[in-house]
Amino acid sequence: MHFAKMEALGNDYIFLDLLEDPPPDEGALPRVVQALCDRHLGVGGDGVVLLLPSAEGDFRMRVFNPDGGEAEMCGTGACCSALYLYQRGRLGGRTRLRLETLAGPVTPELVLEGGRVAWVKVGMGFPRLRRRDIPMLGRDVEQVVDERLQAAGKEFFVTCVSMGNPHCVVFVEDLAEVELGEWGRGLETHPVFPHRANVEFVQVLGLGRIRVLVWERGSGPTLSCGTGACASAVASIIKGLVGRQVAVEMPGGELRVEWPEGDQVWLKGPCREVFRGEIRLDLPAAR
Repeated sequence: MHFAKMEALGNDYIFLDLLEDPPPDEGALPRVVQALCDRHLGVGGDGVVLLLPSAEGDFRMRVFNPDGGEAEMCGTGACCSALYLYQRGRLGGRTRLRLETLAGPVTPELVLEGGRVAWVKVGMGFPRLRRRDIPMLGRDVEQVVDERLQAAGKEFFVTCVSMGNPHCVVFVEDLAEVELGEWGRGLETHPVFPHRANVEFVQVLGLGRIRVLVWERGSGPTLSCGTGACASAVASIIKGLVGRQVAVEMPGGELRVEWPEGDQVWLKGPCREVFRGEIRLDLPAAR
């Protein structure tokens, strides 16, 4: 199996180019993903991205978490897909494309400086704020802001957003006091989230800057997360804590998020190819 390893601020994904080759058997996909993402016995990654032909866009992107579950959307995956396709001449010199995802279309755009890709800017669509659209169980409301939730033996005040995938955002005074593993796991798997949730802990640093720790659904702690950065910025804007242009600091580096009035959310950040290669998987032995 041929692959490429891509990353954006340490959020790393294994890319399988299936634009001409047939995809793995659907029933075997979870085991393929688990084997590939294993950092000791496989390639290692925060997930797997499949690039496929599309009838609704230029290309189709499917994203899988390390546990084998399929995600609706991935900001890092969209950024890296654009770079991957551009570097291999699949865009015919264009710098903008339309990607089909389970959450709907997204529009990555490559920003060139000196003839090289410096950044990727992605139109992430409009945030979904209604409870039923996140999705989240309970009485439907226009926005879930500072709702009490019990998890991991603690009470949290959560603000919830969907960026095509569900996010649970918790604001804290100091990220150093966050017990990421215990709190993140407890909130991810809370019964109120029927599809589980990505969890972000946010410390506001000023009107244009926040700092975020991410617990990704089906993955655990990651160095960065595109949809997590967007969800954290949107939640901060909803609460009136920041302006509409936000620098998002994560352990892997900084992303930029903009949410202009009446417009979709825009994500901007760097990404790169780490390496490419081939691997033979012995699926019966895969864990």
